[in-house]
Amino acid sequence: MRPLKIRAPLLLALLPFLLFVSCSKKYIGWGVLLWYTDDPEIPSGTVLPIQVRSNIEQAWIAVVPKEYRTSEHQLVEIPLPHLEFFRSKGRAEKYLTSKMGGYAQIYAETTQDGLPIRDKPENNGRRTYRLKEGEIIKILEKVDGVAAISSTGAPLEGDWFKVLTKSGSAGYCFSYRLRLFEHLTGALGGEPVQADTSEDKELELILTRPWYPEYYRTMIDSGRINLDLLSKNYSFTAGINNGKARIFLENTDMIFPYSKILKTGNRSWNFAGSSLNVTLQSESVMEAHWEDAGGIKQTAAFVTLPMTVENIVIQERERRQNKYQALYVRGPGFESANYGALILTSDGQFTWDAINTLPGEILPAAALGSGTVDMDYYLSGEMAERFTGALGLRLTTVSGIDRTLVFAYTLDTQGLRMEFIPPENLLGRSISRRAPLPFAVYFNTED
Repeated sequence: MRPLKIRAPLLLALLPFLLFVSCSKKYIGWGVLLWYTDDPEIPSGTVLPIQVRSNIEQAWIAVVPKEYRTSEHQLVEIPLPHLEFFRSKGRAEKYLTSKMGGYAQIYAETTQDGLPIRDKPENNGRRTYRLKEGEIIKILEKVDGVAAISSTGAPLEGDWFKVLTKSGSAGYCFSYRLRLFEHLTGALGGEPVQADTSEDKELELILTRPWYPEYYRTMIDSGRINLDLLSKNYSFTAGINNGKARIFLENTDMIFPYSKILKTGNRSWNFAGSSLNVTLQSESVMEAHWEDAGGIKQTAAFVTLPMTVENIVIQERERRQNKYQALYVRGPGFESANYGALILTSDGQFTWDAINTLPGEILPAAALGSGTVDMDYYLSGEMAERFTGALGLRLTTVSGIDRTLVFAYTLDTQGLRMEFIPPENLLGRSISRRAPLPFAVYFNTED
């Protein structure tokens, strides 16, 4: 925000008008400040009387309230997008209480590069702005919207908010990748850290490369990718642009404000002002050490990946789709003499008309006989040599409880053989052994 004491040409041009309104005690309207001013310091959510709208300067000229006024700052210049204008003070105050509510002084820091702002509160809304990691935005109000969906198809935790960027772009953003915080006075967010890496190429690796949990690379190397974990984008970020490093893991989400980075040993550095220390083990492996909120020392290993997480997710989804397509093309209908017809659809759904004839130890409650086919199970060891693949049939029982039946399957010229895998034989999504007394269903393809 620009105090008018440094806007002499504008003041001279507006002087006759300002003298008039000063004498008449009238304003053109009232505004709710959406983005705080730093000179003088006025918090967002403040209702201000408006003297002038300057289309040339693209700014409002507002009167500084007494509690924020100094001898130098009687008026303040506010960019047009940073203020919501109303003709009366009552309407401005109503907007503040009914719309902004408890979010008047709430801002948010983005924790993911490329997070979109959309023209409506839903995943399919048109992207109007792409946020950078660490960018600060203003939360204007919480809104109803269509639930956001992860890359795995599962709903994400969070809410839709109407937001505003410092540059004036407005729209809707989902809160899953936002860190909300309150701001009243002082600098908004951290300042960029001055780090000279010209003679420290190893530190440059730490600061410039994306770092992910070690098990991300283990998943990729083994070919057994858990999209639920991968879509979380767990990571280490150095925060060189705002002086806030972040460790985001399944059970940890910590921010480490720091002023500079100090070399403490061979390939080791401390983020000064915090408990965070990092050690570069190799060009692709890094260890982080820190103390949690309880003062307990923690350690985690991070790695670089051969491609972006987004591309890995795309490739894995394609792999699963190809596996399913091979089943669908072989069918899509399969017939069993004892257990009825299993029919697949092109969009990954199934119906099984006689599913309730399965033994009670496999399906203890009556089911509706339809649901979704999950191709996110993996075979390991001997199982990978014996079977073509594995799948889950996710269905709903009559009582309304969702249940997934997991099968290892063999697909050949005769049809489809599915062998039930008990839950105790699953390690996450991996299948390493058969049941002691295997139960199998044989399906022939429909002619």
